[in-house]
Amino acid sequence: MLSVRQLNAFYGRAHILRDVALEVARGEVLVLLGRNGAGKSTTMKAIMGLVRPAPGSSVSFGGVEIAGSPPYAIARLGLGYVPEDRRIFTDLTVMENLEVGRQPARDGLDPWTPERLFAIFPNLAAMKDRPGGRMSGGEQQMLTIARTLMGNPRLVLLDEPSEGLAPVIVQQMAEAIRAVKAAGLTVVLSEQNLHFAERVADRAAIIEKGIVRWTGTLDALRAEPAIKAQYLSV
Repeated sequence: MLSVRQLNAFYGRAHILRDVALEVARGEVLVLLGRNGAGKSTTMKAIMGLVRPAPGSSVSFGGVEIAGSPPYAIARLGLGYVPEDRRIFTDLTVMENLEVGRQPARDGLDPWTPERLFAIFPNLAAMKDRPGGRMSGGEQQMLTIARTLMGNPRLVLLDEPSEGLAPVIVQQMAEAIRAVKAAGLTVVLSEQNLHFAERVADRAAIIEKGIVRWTGTLDALRAEPAIKAQYLSV
């Protein structure tokens, strides 16, 4: 579904991503792990076209090379992105925010509807007419994910979905990601919360200083305390 090869990215003269390589299979959940500032968010932004990959980078989505394409063109191919800072429309209601994200259905996937999303995010069902600015941070995070799903993506990039959320909301977020996977979608998420990642992901890629240092299953990572201590401990 997604193949990243020799992905390099810069902020000005600062070399942030260095030959990042990732493979994500259809229907898989891959988590990018690493400390704050490791390059996880930049990796997602570079895949989505929000940060321009350096020449020679390759990002293939569903067999189509997208490195260097504008974000709107990448989104139209079925790649969804949920930013860390949410960016909901605070003056629009829940239903209006969802309508903003609507795109046509994709072949082979059942289209997302508000009713289907409310089954995954019951909190939103109780506040259909509430403006986004009058919602809690956790509710806004749910709305952001739901709005992205209204675009009927084939793959979703989730940037730090559990950050700053109450434990009960984190539990609901984990259940939502598992439901999205069960619906046939592919998910790539970035996380610092290893416990949360272990609940939702199939495989992990550890990024440190813009370099992929380790990849493998979550079971393999559990058996590598030295790796966790070196790259994930605070």
